[in-house]
Amino acid sequence: MRLLGPVTRLQIQTASLKRGEKPHQWYDPAALSVASEMRLDRRGAWLEGPGGDVILDVHHLDHPQSKQTPGENPLSLEFSHHYEFMRGRFGAVVADGVAGENLIVGNGGLVELEHLQAGVVIRSRTTGRLLALRNLSVAHPCRPFSLFALGGSAEPEALKEALRFLDGGMRGFYMVAEGGDGFTVRLGDEVFAA
Repeated sequence: MRLLGPVTRLQIQTASLKRGEKPHQWYDPAALSVASEMRLDRRGAWLEGPGGDVILDVHHLDHPQSKQTPGENPLSLEFSHHYEFMRGRFGAVVADGVAGENLIVGNGGLVELEHLQAGVVIRSRTTGRLLALRNLSVAHPCRPFSLFALGGSAEPEALKEALRFLDGGMRGFYMVAEGGDGFTVRLGDEVFAA
């Protein structure tokens, strides 16, 4: 296994970040909830809120408005260097986590899908327990997020260029956790390419 870096941010989307109806949708990151630890399994991600209530990510299979395509996008992963690269193009509006990934890994280089074909493994610093993440695929950028990164509006050619730039893994990756009993991931846990 090759170390990719530590988990530097954990978050869930409590609702869709795309607002409105097509073709007049816009992107609003207000439904992001940041945490110091989160639970993961094959169905998706969730947090335990105050009083023990469960807060499901909108991509969790059990969320009432689930955006999950079963077996394809229950979890998402991004890298800090990708955010640095995006900020270099779009500016400070593209703050770490604004695209809504569940996990952000601190690293110093661009990571492409081919580097992750065998999957990703998270190792808990607390317990030493491992969680394998498989079926990685590119999280393709959407029009509302691309317009958000461009400041809210853009000429058609600029939007096409932004969509191209954000594709191919720049906007992150989807994945599926192996096992269904729940894994607690915390800030600082290590992430490896399998």
